[in-house]
Amino acid sequence: MSYRMVDLIQKKRDGGKLKKSEIDWIIENYVTGLVPDYQMSAFAMAVYFQGMDTTEIADLTMAMVASGAQIDLSDIPGIKVDKHSTGGVGDKVSIILVPLVASFDVPVAKMSGRGLGHTGGTLDKLESIPGFKIEHTIADFKAQVRDKGLAIIGQSDDLVKADKLLYALRDVTATVDQIPLIASSIMSKKIASGSDAILLDVTVGNGAFMKSVEEARELARTMVDLGNAVGRKTVAVITDMNQPLGYAIGNHNEIAEAVEVLTGKSTKEFREYIAELAQLMLQLAGVEKSIEEIMAHFDNGLAYAKLLEMIEAQGGDASNLTAPLEVEYELELLADQQGFMEEMAAFGIGVVAMKLGAGRATKADSIDFQAGINLVTKVGDAVKPGDVIARLYSNKPITAELVEEFKAALVIGNNKKEYKEIIEVIR
Repeated sequence: MSYRMVDLIQKKRDGGKLKKSEIDWIIENYVTGLVPDYQMSAFAMAVYFQGMDTTEIADLTMAMVASGAQIDLSDIPGIKVDKHSTGGVGDKVSIILVPLVASFDVPVAKMSGRGLGHTGGTLDKLESIPGFKIEHTIADFKAQVRDKGLAIIGQSDDLVKADKLLYALRDVTATVDQIPLIASSIMSKKIASGSDAILLDVTVGNGAFMKSVEEARELARTMVDLGNAVGRKTVAVITDMNQPLGYAIGNHNEIAEAVEVLTGKSTKEFREYIAELAQLMLQLAGVEKSIEEIMAHFDNGLAYAKLLEMIEAQGGDASNLTAPLEVEYELELLADQQGFMEEMAAFGIGVVAMKLGAGRATKADSIDFQAGINLVTKVGDAVKPGDVIARLYSNKPITAELVEEFKAALVIGNNKKEYKEIIEVIR
């Protein structure tokens, strides 16, 4: 059946519900170029203001899945699991979690993205390992998951072509932060990637797309229902991104922190947080393990061994993973008053890290893998004048303005705040 795009834009603009055939027609004709960008922009804005119901979101997601290749992992033994984060600052979770879960003989097949703006990307962090290759054919991706039990690669250009086109359009038309469009974008890629089960990390707070727990809960619920409706066992966690995750923000230094966690040398709290996520992923694969059993894989070397296996399989040199950052400029930021660290705004700190060279303001920007920030203090810690709060690293001069920008992200006061990463689990 053929439609006119202007009629479908008007229908959604006026609050109407689109049929599956209409959504299929829109996506198919947008990918082939018969629907131009200006009409798709108008459609995205109509969805932005009118929303979509559950059926429409599911139909949009599956239409996007059908717009490109789909990976079939059924010939790999076991329940294949995947994980996705909606993004944040200092988020090196995948680099720790994937080998940890794989160390329990649960295959993990993950495609990741790059960072932009204040958020970091898993691929950029992995590429700070000399020689590490993130571009692989689907055949090689499958072979590595089958033989090694884990792989993290870049998203294939053949998958979900509609999402690549639509996301670029949303990015320049102020229609990124809308739940049906976010949910269909994320889930179409996860469904097309072929895993049997998916853990979704929906970040919320100052450094995340979702600013309130209510928004995050709605997005998480939408995506969990989407995944389960199409036969993918799906669970979501809502996690706090009001302060950076862990102590390192950057690329090489986040790899070094991931190694610290995997070898049992980081804070117990951070390891427990990762173990809780691993427990959920293992449950999705039908494997029940206690937090203590999972934590043991940090201490006995099994989790770290899987990271080394993945690095070797993807051409990386693991000889220098924990080397100190090597930069031309280094600056220690000191506390100037006594009290407790009450706030460390993830957004502001992430922007400073980007300006130091650790991230991209635009997709065309290059990244300095050695630039970044190492925090010494986190929310809830006591500080006094002269204490080191953070160390900034860059190969560009660190200006007074940038230091003031970092300080503006901090609040030192009289209240000792408690901080827990996992806010809620959505099943």
